[in-house]
Amino acid sequence: MHKIDFSLRRALHSIDATRRIEQAAQSALPPHTLMQRAGLAVARLALAIAPHSQRIWIACGPGNNGGDGLEAAPHLQRQGKLVVVTWLGHPEKAPADAAASYQRAVVAGVKFAETPPLNCDLCIDALLGIGAARAPEGRMADWIGLLNDGNAPVLAVDTPTGLQADTGVLAQHCVKAQHSLSLLTLKPGLFTAHGRDVAGTVWLDQLEVAHETSANREISAPTAWLAGAPGAVPRLHASHKGSYGDLAVIGGAAGMTGAALLAASAALHAGAGRVLVALLDGGTLSVDNRQPELMFRSVDALDFQGMTVVCGCGGGNAIGGPLARILTTSKHLVIDADALNRIAADPQFQTLLNLRTRRLEATVLTPHPLEAARLLACSATDVQNNRMAAAQQLALRFNCTVVLKGSGTVIASPGQTPVINPTGNAKLATAGTGDVLAGMIGAALAAGLPAFQAACEAVYRHGLRSDQWPDGAPLTAGALAELP
Repeated sequence: MHKIDFSLRRALHSIDATRRIEQAAQSALPPHTLMQRAGLAVARLALAIAPHSQRIWIACGPGNNGGDGLEAAPHLQRQGKLVVVTWLGHPEKAPADAAASYQRAVVAGVKFAETPPLNCDLCIDALLGIGAARAPEGRMADWIGLLNDGNAPVLAVDTPTGLQADTGVLAQHCVKAQHSLSLLTLKPGLFTAHGRDVAGTVWLDQLEVAHETSANREISAPTAWLAGAPGAVPRLHASHKGSYGDLAVIGGAAGMTGAALLAASAALHAGAGRVLVALLDGGTLSVDNRQPELMFRSVDALDFQGMTVVCGCGGGNAIGGPLARILTTSKHLVIDADALNRIAADPQFQTLLNLRTRRLEATVLTPHPLEAARLLACSATDVQNNRMAAAQQLALRFNCTVVLKGSGTVIASPGQTPVINPTGNAKLATAGTGDVLAGMIGAALAAGLPAFQAACEAVYRHGLRSDQWPDGAPLTAGALAELP
């Protein structure tokens, strides 16, 4: 068992994939083995995170997630804990493994109660896990309210009850845990959408079955990856600014020049060789005294051949003017903000984008959920209901890399297993941070990284900057852009 280290790349498995792994392991093990291992893992983690707790409430559902909780109860009781179990199941209707764990708890003398205890030092949510067939209701919903309203920390078994393990979508009633022990596999929903808000610290116990499933790659193949920290790439002494590419930022219509300047600043500090800026506000700025390294040009004077372009940041309606030429001539391209909206609204731009990507020109789209919804002709709610599927759908539709921004940013590309980024926090919920990300991705493309790798690495570093931001200090996009 170990706490998830966000610097390491981790496999994520959907509910269906987890079920296949579970079935393969069960066929190779004596009956009830996995549940016994799960119950022991829950008890061990409970003792580790709350070693001084005395009174422990285990809320058990009617299925196998509840069985894991029932199995944990005797272990905790043998450690001198006062354990109170509330169970929504019945021994004659429970799955075989859960019924066996119930009998073990009864023989051990575990206390069962019809109502939750009023005071406890630790709560264990073993209500549903990944086995939810419908949203919690009735007594289960009432218990969720008590779990959330109490002062005791909550440990969720597998996933917090009410959290959809594949998507991170929450039911009306959902447990907000301080710790989640994911069993057998890590689930995507723990790391995207609302998952990060309700899962707390995520732990993994593979229940000693990794070696039993690794032989069958079809069974153990990940549904997605949790991004790991990119490795450091030292610059060769025998290099020059041309080694790291020319990058042009096209955007900044009247009243929005700051967005383009933020993207340009981020690209500059992320290591781009030269950064050119073409503002679409009528040419009010010829030099940035604060960052004189930026070179200002008229968009009509720029030749995009062989160049990396970041377009759309603060572009407004004016981005439509150069967009066709950018789509048809640039070597590497990051499409953000208003450029995405123009493409969504104009079938001709969509055709040009598809023609571009058929030529295998490196292209990265960086939509937030509403921009993604416009491109997919659906609602932002539809996108958020399955962020990974929406990102994959966009990637296939336009044959390019897609960065679907938000909590647990999803990076998708045709032929690639999607990646969920674990870094970043709510400090990024301020104007301009998306422009900074676009510039960082552009710099990685200009340096020669493939589009998917460039997106994954830039997104990770962008989020990590906010994770390392001093507590209590407001994060601004300008300061974020200037970090190395």
